[in-house]
Amino acid sequence: MRKRILITGATGYLGSSLVHDLISDYDLTVLKRRSSNTFRISSLLPQLTCLDIEDVDFSKLFKTQLFSGVIHCATNYGRDEHDLDDTIEANLILPLRLLKNAFESKLEFFINTDTVLDKRISYYSLSKAQFKDWFVFFSNKIKSINVELEHFYGRGDDPSKFVSKIVNDLVSNNVKSIDLTLGEQKRSFIYIDDVVQAFRLILQEIPNLKDGFSSFQVASKHHISIRNFVVLAKELCGNTKTQLNFGALPYRKNEVMEVVVDLTRLEKLGWSEKTTIRQGLLETINFEKTKLKNHSQ
Repeated sequence: MRKRILITGATGYLGSSLVHDLISDYDLTVLKRRSSNTFRISSLLPQLTCLDIEDVDFSKLFKTQLFSGVIHCATNYGRDEHDLDDTIEANLILPLRLLKNAFESKLEFFINTDTVLDKRISYYSLSKAQFKDWFVFFSNKIKSINVELEHFYGRGDDPSKFVSKIVNDLVSNNVKSIDLTLGEQKRSFIYIDDVVQAFRLILQEIPNLKDGFSSFQVASKHHISIRNFVVLAKELCGNTKTQLNFGALPYRKNEVMEVVVDLTRLEKLGWSEKTTIRQGLLETINFEKTKLKNHSQ
């Protein structure tokens, strides 16, 4: 019997990528905002149950729908500090409401999408850390799986995100210069396909997981400085015009210069990184070049 899963953030980049992958094996119910643009999952809408969060009574929903579990992907990155209320709502209040109803309805599992970022970095990372505390607190009531992601990227990602913005600027070949920090921070950039595979393996492992709290980190084994990452992106784009102004911007307060990740638990499930940084960047660049070409025709 196919498991029924409630998934939030399905119109976003990560959530939609999961929906495209999981739809063949699970019955998916999508919880979205009424204003959400569904273009990423438009081809799958006939196969999905879509609910607008503004119209949902969570208590009735969880009592009437036989969900096996929840995958919470909805997030607010808090890039605009004036949207603090929205950041807290998406990253703390909403998942708490979902979690409460999930364990009260005796669902099997709750998967939370987290970040490896230090909580001192931003509103986003702080609100994520605060929900994690609640998640651990209630982990005696439901299998609680926390998936901590490093910076993931790929074809068709949100253009406001770091990798997409860099690639878009470099592909256009019309941007004279890009201001950056010195770029000494080392990161474990991970391609979207490898992230999706990690979620699939975790879902398959749920019956074997012990009750309580479990945590998996998803990242690349291969650390690279932001400087070298951007330089490589420029090279792969064939861009000879754009000046990279390293050092033009200051580091963020409490900037982490090297993220430490532990992939042991994930690798025990059989996961391994399939996409190199070069391959992932080429996929992303070629997608953006095709999109740019189509727009210009």
